[in-house]
Amino acid sequence: MVPLKSPQEIKIMREGGKILAQIIKEIKEKIKPGVSTQELDRLAESLIFKFGAKPAFKGYQGFPASLCVSINEEVVHGVPSARKIKEGDIVKLDLGIFYKGFYSDMAVTVGVGSISFEARRLIRVTKKALKRAIKRMKPGKRLGDVSWAIQKYVEGQGFNVVRDLCGHGIGRRLHEDPEVLNFGQPKKGLLLKKGMVFAIEPMVVIGNPGVKRKPDGICYQTADGSLAAHFEHTVAVDFPEGRILTQI
Repeated sequence: MVPLKSPQEIKIMREGGKILAQIIKEIKEKIKPGVSTQELDRLAESLIFKFGAKPAFKGYQGFPASLCVSINEEVVHGVPSARKIKEGDIVKLDLGIFYKGFYSDMAVTVGVGSISFEARRLIRVTKKALKRAIKRMKPGKRLGDVSWAIQKYVEGQGFNVVRDLCGHGIGRRLHEDPEVLNFGQPKKGLLLKKGMVFAIEPMVVIGNPGVKRKPDGICYQTADGSLAAHFEHTVAVDFPEGRILTQI
């Protein structure tokens, strides 16, 4: 059963989404060579509390921080540490908050200084894949239409989607049904209805789509060490296209 949100509940999620987008914006502005991922996590947590929200990730399934910071070949769930960001890195910020009884989830990928042509293209393609998916998030479409939009565009650009990780429903719980795959078949799967809210998050790699856990048992990285990018929005099914809740 996929929970449907009332207009009032979606309004609250929109309030939380605006807060989350503002926090991500402020963190992005602090990314530069020499800054540690731990510093970014501290900033994220202080901003979350400043806006009257709570961290969604801290303590969730053992995650020890508020912000996921994944660099280069790391795909998602990077644990903040004393590691310093370097020129040429691509940095993935993934953050969730709990606000007035509802969760919001968002991710962006940021290039640090001068990055390679392929890294720039990877980031651009991943961001566009998310936009294409959101355009299909309207009543009457199928969830497979959303997944296929991501896969078709990404593979058409010569990259691959990660198949072992996916998006999800979101609302009163951080992860609700259903899973939202980044690959699929058009006109297949769940029928989309107004009131459904999903975290759509294409994870795209330059090389092989396989992933593996790092020794910490938390962070996922590409199996072949190739670069990965990640973008995510919390999106409500609406007409004429999905309504992005996590934007300022």
